[in-house]
Amino acid sequence: MAFTGTPRPALRWHHAESELDDFAIVSFRVPAERLAALLPPGFAPVRFDWAAGGSGGLVSAVGFRDRDFHFRFCPRVAIACGQVNYRAYVTRDGEPGVWFFRTALDHPLVAVPRHLWGMPWRRTRIRISGDWGAEPRWELDADDAECRAAGVAPYRPDGLGDGWLPLLTHPTTGWYQGRRSVGTYSVWHPVMEPVFLAATHARFRLFEELGLVEPGQEPHSVLGQASIHFDVHVPPRVSA
Repeated sequence: MAFTGTPRPALRWHHAESELDDFAIVSFRVPAERLAALLPPGFAPVRFDWAAGGSGGLVSAVGFRDRDFHFRFCPRVAIACGQVNYRAYVTRDGEPGVWFFRTALDHPLVAVPRHLWGMPWRRTRIRISGDWGAEPRWELDADDAECRAAGVAPYRPDGLGDGWLPLLTHPTTGWYQGRRSVGTYSVWHPVMEPVFLAATHARFRLFEELGLVEPGQEPHSVLGQASIHFDVHVPPRVSA
């Protein structure tokens, strides 16, 4: 049965909305034991069995251009900027979601999640562009990351089985290490309609600094989309 998405929670006055343009998920295979060592108690990597043998975890750099980002309680002011989320696929006491190592944002708005909510956000120069025509391509240039990817024939991402689409593209719960405790928030978006890409060059130095990815390591998969809507259920809360 085809994945049809998840129910959309009612939007509240304190939530945020944004259109995400030139959206791409660049994923890497990582050692599960090394990933586990970076997670707080109660969290565990989702483990995948690779076609070439062995098993491991998965991390993704999710890059896009925010368009018309706005908090619902504020006057609508168009905010447009590049953003990269660095995340790992995890479970917490059996609940699936993603662990956010860091978010890079190319806008002064980074001060809100960083200082008000204690989230691991940093301001970074980011340039993202995409072409979603007959010969798709996606490019990222940032202070600490670069990626070039081009369209290829559809493929099933290694190790994820038939349920790869919701698992890889549709986690709705996220956790992060706050100043004094683990925080959590959630998102909603429609089902992704991915364009399949392959990277000709990819380097994300945060993953290298964490000891998860080797320089020059080939991505597990690259999935893109011209534009997708996101609801962001903020403010975050302390995770019980």
